[in-house]
Amino acid sequence: MFGIPGKQAVTMTPAAATQIAKLMTNKGHAGLRIGVKKGGCAGMEYTMDYVTTAEAHDEVVEQDGARILIAPMAQMFLFGTEIDYEVSLLESGFKFNNPNVADACGCGESIKFKNVEELAAEQAPDAPPKLV
Repeated sequence: MFGIPGKQAVTMTPAAATQIAKLMTNKGHAGLRIGVKKGGCAGMEYTMDYVTTAEAHDEVVEQDGARILIAPMAQMFLFGTEIDYEVSLLESGFKFNNPNVADACGCGESIKFKNVEELAAEQAPDAPPKLV
């Protein structure tokens, strides 16, 4: 829906692909749907849910046996995101390395996305500022 032909909407590190494939196998699901919703102290939060079938307008990304489905309303926010899976002494979980994020809360659970002007400036950094 918001993609570039020949380029995946999101990518997964090998660690993330391995963990997602393991979850799919253990739980018997067809994939993991990711999205965004309003919430948290920064304004938006990522969502992750098991799915058994893709919906009509889901973007499907497959890599090394892992399948991610991106909810239609989240595609524009997640384009270019790398999903990683990290394990430390105290916790483990998925980490979203998203170039569209302007700010995040201290705990990392919620995010604020860049506005249209910020994204346009990144696409054309040498362009003169637009006067309003």
